[in-house]
Amino acid sequence: MTSSIAAMHVARKQLDLDEDVYRAKLVAITGKSSAKDMTEAERQKVLGEFRRIGFQPARGRSTARRQLTGKYAKKLQALWIAAYNLGLVDDRDDQAMLAYVKRQTGLDDTRFLHHADDGRAAVEGLKGWLRREADVMFGTSNGYEWLAHDGAKIAWAQWRILHPDACLMVRKGFDQAVSEILGIRLVWLGDVKPSQWQTVMNAFGPRVRAARKAGTP
Repeated sequence: MTSSIAAMHVARKQLDLDEDVYRAKLVAITGKSSAKDMTEAERQKVLGEFRRIGFQPARGRSTARRQLTGKYAKKLQALWIAAYNLGLVDDRDDQAMLAYVKRQTGLDDTRFLHHADDGRAAVEGLKGWLRREADVMFGTSNGYEWLAHDGAKIAWAQWRILHPDACLMVRKGFDQAVSEILGIRLVWLGDVKPSQWQTVMNAFGPRVRAARKAGTP
């Protein structure tokens, strides 16, 4: 396997692209559904697009993510990456998240979060922060079924940062943007899977971070 094909597989995993979305993106970018059928230039074109929507190649062995363990690890990682994609933290690395966990619970690692009270303190603390600082609507969908998933709530909060005048009834191009990122034609936002919302969040992330750094909108 060439390094570029391996990188594409890493990007697919990092962006949480399911099989259909991944193949659709390859076809949209190169006209081919398999990395093995592409030229090296085409594979680099795919990787460029993946970087645009949030893929971050590893910079070396020292930056490799250590596998976290514990009942609450995945939830905390997901919320921390959401904070990164909302422009609230500059470092998406697990070590930054663990520093937050220690401040919330006094415990050094997610593997120590065995008790419900400790886990709840860390998870709800993060959710409360995202709710206050980015208006993420955890706990409610305002009557809109497509907002049932936390990923949809975070993606919508990102869109509101980029388009402050957007509202749920008039979504100001949100549906079209989601369709374009996923490379599919959407009839209803409720058809978007949780894993696909992760892809949308990763794509909106660079735009949100750039807007916050620039002090816009």
